[in-house]
Amino acid sequence: MARQQQPPPWVHAAFLLCLLSLSGAIEIPMDLSQPPTITKQSVKDHIVDPRDNILIECEAKGNPAPSFHWTRNSRFFNIAKDPRVSMRRRSGTLVIDFRSGGRPEEYEGEYQCFARNKFGTALSNRIRLQVSKSPLWPKENLDPVVVQEGAPLTLQCNPPPGLPSPVIFWMSSSMEPITQDKRVSQGHNGDLYFSNVMLQDMQTDYSCNARFHFTHTIQQKNAFTLKVLTNNPYNDSSLRNHPDIYSARGVAERTPSFMYPQGTASSQMVLRGMDLVLECIASGVPTPDIAWYKKGGDLPSDKAKFENFNKALRITNVSEEDSGEYFCLASNKMGSIRHTISVRVKAAPYWLDEPKNLILAPGEDGRLVCRANGNPKPTVQWMVNGEPLQSAPPNPNREVAGDTIIFRDTQISSRAVYQCNTSNEHGYLLANAFVSVLDVPPRMLSPRNQLIRVILYNRTRLDCPFFGSPIPTLRWFKNGQGSNLDGGNYHVYENGSLEIKMIRKEDQGIYTCVATNILGKAENQVRLEVKDPTRIYRMPEDQVAKRGTTVQLECRVKHDPSLKLTVSWLKDDEPLYIGNRMKKEDDSLTIFGVAERDQGSYTCVASTELDQDLAKAYLTVLGRPDRPRDLELTDLAERSVRLTWIPGDDNNSPITDYVVQFEEDQFQPGVWHDHSKFPGSVNSAVLQLSPYVNYQFRVIAINEVGSSHPSLPSERYRTSGAPPESNPADVKGEGTRKNNMEITWTPMNATSAFGPNLRYIVKWRRRETRETWNNVTVWGSRYVVGQTPVYVPYEIRVQAENDFGKGPEPDTVIGYSGEDLPSAPRRFRVRQPNLETINLEWDHPEHPNGILIGYTLKYVAFNGTKLGKQIVENFSPNQTKFTMQRADPVSRYRFTLSARTQVGSGEAATEESPAPPNEAYTNNQADIATQGWFIGLMCAIALLVLILLIVCFIKRSRGGKYPVREKKDVPLGPEDPKEEDGSFDYSDEDNKPLQGSQTSLDGTIKQQESDDSLVDYGEGGEGQFNEDGSFIGQYTVKKDKEETEGNESSEATSPVNAIYSLA
Repeated sequence: MARQQQPPPWVHAAFLLCLLSLSGAIEIPMDLSQPPTITKQSVKDHIVDPRDNILIECEAKGNPAPSFHWTRNSRFFNIAKDPRVSMRRRSGTLVIDFRSGGRPEEYEGEYQCFARNKFGTALSNRIRLQVSKSPLWPKENLDPVVVQEGAPLTLQCNPPPGLPSPVIFWMSSSMEPITQDKRVSQGHNGDLYFSNVMLQDMQTDYSCNARFHFTHTIQQKNAFTLKVLTNNPYNDSSLRNHPDIYSARGVAERTPSFMYPQGTASSQMVLRGMDLVLECIASGVPTPDIAWYKKGGDLPSDKAKFENFNKALRITNVSEEDSGEYFCLASNKMGSIRHTISVRVKAAPYWLDEPKNLILAPGEDGRLVCRANGNPKPTVQWMVNGEPLQSAPPNPNREVAGDTIIFRDTQISSRAVYQCNTSNEHGYLLANAFVSVLDVPPRMLSPRNQLIRVILYNRTRLDCPFFGSPIPTLRWFKNGQGSNLDGGNYHVYENGSLEIKMIRKEDQGIYTCVATNILGKAENQVRLEVKDPTRIYRMPEDQVAKRGTTVQLECRVKHDPSLKLTVSWLKDDEPLYIGNRMKKEDDSLTIFGVAERDQGSYTCVASTELDQDLAKAYLTVLGRPDRPRDLELTDLAERSVRLTWIPGDDNNSPITDYVVQFEEDQFQPGVWHDHSKFPGSVNSAVLQLSPYVNYQFRVIAINEVGSSHPSLPSERYRTSGAPPESNPADVKGEGTRKNNMEITWTPMNATSAFGPNLRYIVKWRRRETRETWNNVTVWGSRYVVGQTPVYVPYEIRVQAENDFGKGPEPDTVIGYSGEDLPSAPRRFRVRQPNLETINLEWDHPEHPNGILIGYTLKYVAFNGTKLGKQIVENFSPNQTKFTMQRADPVSRYRFTLSARTQVGSGEAATEESPAPPNEAYTNNQADIATQGWFIGLMCAIALLVLILLIVCFIKRSRGGKYPVREKKDVPLGPEDPKEEDGSFDYSDEDNKPLQGSQTSLDGTIKQQESDDSLVDYGEGGEGQFNEDGSFIGQYTVKKDKEETEGNESSEATSPVNAIYSLA
């Protein structure tokens, strides 16, 4: 974070111009008579484009307005005689028009402009007009350049002489730039130098190109082709990365020698103010390094810089102190040499005291001074109105003393324009200064009663331009009273300006300037207002941000409320463009989604029309690192290689790791794999390699922000082959059907194949039988064994093999053939310890036919014909018990249990919960009695009983007797009436039912039981349910014991007894 309190930029410019005007001569108002003054002219060396019209500028002022004429090559140039040449109106500027034809070259020469009125003549510089030239390159046939590998070589450019000199650069004939480095580079003279030639230099040709500035054309020389003689004709690309490529290629090493400049010493001259360029280009094997020194001192660090891979030293804006001896040192491991360059600094003339216009009153004295320096020392020549002073009419009031002209008791007739020409062999300077003799009372040249607003504590200047002859004296007063303001906090300059060194609040007021000479006086007033300064009281702070985050830079300002405030931002000292990712507010700048390009210095500029305040902060953006570059493979071995790279910019976040990746072109071409990882401090590593892989490497840099883009790939390197050293992993045997087994494995990649034609030997056999191994050779990653028993273990082996041999003996893996549905769980038991819970238990299936993955239990509650919602429970394969909480004490439950394998659920075992107590049975009876089918059945039985009664009545009326012993299974009591023949005689008492028994329709008598299972109600042994849960068994007549006993006194005849009586 930095802060600067500054006025606006225009204030700096104005203040600089002010200082210049304070030290300059007083200007004569244009309404007064005055000699001519040159105000604009072309440069001394004026080069023009031949395709455009020629313009030679010359403008001047004076009163009366001056007239113009020209000389060409020191002779009068008659413009009127040449129709192509014209002069602009109220100006001396020449225009040469070629639209109607003509050759610009015909107008080359030295031109000088003369501006004249009745008070004198002013001269322009001598302007040398030249037409730009871009000649064609001469056609030439260039033979191939034959050179021995390791030898030095210079390809000369020799461009055609252009004006100005063309820019030289080397390219191939296909317009590809020639890569330059410390071995191959272009000299300052345009030639291309090879410190030593390598076989790879034959891969392209070399063409010198010249670009001409004015015509914007490029001339191309015919290309050179190289033929390199070598002891090692194979251009093995891997040798480029060899640490000693020269010895690897059989190139003899040599000590350095200079190609340019020749010899051990040379000299060079440079003009003061120009750039000095010293150059040393050396040959040698290995390529020499160049270092620069100055004898007896250090190189000027503020002006010196190295160019062209240290082969050139440039010193800018040379001065006399830069003279001396410089030497360059060329060295390699074979030795070193030095070349000394003696530098002489010469100088074209430069001003020490340039003559200025002289304004005198009649009778006054004055002088013109013309002092210049140079190397060699320049000579001074005075002229008056364009003529040598020696040939001008004599003037007794004028005296020439070398570089000074003294005027005494000047009169009106002394008015003239004097020229001072100072020159040496390197150039010249020409200055005009007029002598004007006037008699003018004081006058003010600025508007009256100006308002000046200034900032507190600043330095300011109050201007009061005036004129008079003799030159008036000027005094300043504040608020119309007090003494003359000069000294202390005030300073009055020769031109009348009043400087206040530090403005205070009490300096506010009205200031009066009074100019006085012997002819009178004049005055003017300036009103001064003092304003508070603009201040940034909360400045932006330096920040470090990750890419993609949001950053806010604060800038809060306090200023004088009477001034308009403007807040703007600069980035890297240039106006900031506020795009859609930025938001500028009165007191802050917000940057959304920070990117790398946002890094830099941000300056808040708070400005008013009078001052400004600056506050600067630096935003550092942490970005992903730049990609590594220039990958090199060295130390090539059978199973290793050294990879070296140059790190990219870390973008303000240190590189923590490098990931080396590889790609091979056989198994997965174009797919990159991670090879190894190295710390961020490493840029060279030895990589372990696998046999028979055509490697290509790249490197990725990693920092806290993220990963760089991958580097460009290295050259390829192939290793030799070998038998596999491992076998495929993840070998498995699993059935996809119940009668097969699929053997699979993870195929080996390129780094484990070790050779061509990688294949797999697959072996298998049943585990229990220990039979001989079956085997097959497979090129893929799976094999299916068919016709296998269900879920049988197999021993499996998979061995890798390539054209170089087999891999090691593989491990044996146990696999299984396909699974099938399991049998039903064994001994499925349902117990009901109380009315709240039901316990289920079972054993595993006798035939699991695979790996059990669990059990599925389905159960449903029912109450008579009413069914509840079916519930499904899944259990783990190890679970064989389950306790269920009953929903109510009345309902019964039907359970279905099955085991599961991967194939699905197998056979199911079904059981029901026990019947509930009698209360539940009575409720069931009530429910059955309401059914329609039961009512129909009872009606049928009633009809049958009625028929039987009728039959019995008929039989009774006949008095028949029937033997019944053989029909009854129950013994008779002693009280039973019987006949001797064993027959019964029916009477009313015979219709009573037997106590403790109930007779079924089939004639059997059962003991009364409490079991109320629905099974007892059917004809068969088991009750059955439809899919909707309805009971489909047929009911028999059954009554409770209590009901039978309750009917003992009834007179109704039991239908069962009636049937027995029929028997």
